[in-house]
Amino acid sequence: MGQVIHVANGSPDSLQDAVRKASDVLAGGGLVLFPTETVYGLAADALSEEAVRRVWQVKGRPSDKPLPVQVADIGGLRLLWRELPEELLPLINAFMPGPLTLVYWRSALVPDIVTAGTDTVGVRIPDHPVALALLRAFGRPIVAPSANLSGEEPPSRVQDISPQLLEQVELVIDAGDTGGGIPSTVLDVTVRPARILRAGALSPEELRKYLDVDV
Repeated sequence: MGQVIHVANGSPDSLQDAVRKASDVLAGGGLVLFPTETVYGLAADALSEEAVRRVWQVKGRPSDKPLPVQVADIGGLRLLWRELPEELLPLINAFMPGPLTLVYWRSALVPDIVTAGTDTVGVRIPDHPVALALLRAFGRPIVAPSANLSGEEPPSRVQDISPQLLEQVELVIDAGDTGGGIPSTVLDVTVRPARILRAGALSPEELRKYLDVDV
């Protein structure tokens, strides 16, 4: 197993040290386990085909299932999408950062391996201090599926992560229980009404305040 760094509550020094080391690992094509406000995620550089390929292999993920991407701010959406539709801004402002993954047409910057060859990419901005600090320190998008082997339950604690997965990553950031346990809601906004691809932390009723949504 790779190095485990415990991030103490309210300790900016330990957080800064953790994300600096994690950023170096990601820059070198490595894998990092990290907390979000929902569950623990498995991070790799989203713009590196080699790093993303490792994520597929480590998770045992089906090759036709795209990987979700996380970014630090709305600028990341503009980077990874062909455009940022004006009509989505109220929804984005309401739930990003937060447990919402939006699927939209990808830009040419996104490698095919991230999207499993499809023309769309799912992106979210996490609402967790460690996740956001990591994204800001790294300065690039990360793929961030949940830190579990394919078919297993997503973990809200490092203790719940499969030993098989832990053995194959370079770094683990342990910030305790995420308090979540429910993954983000995945919403396809390439169609109208928008379509929920995965039920999650946000209900259809919450989303319908900002956009016409089908389930």
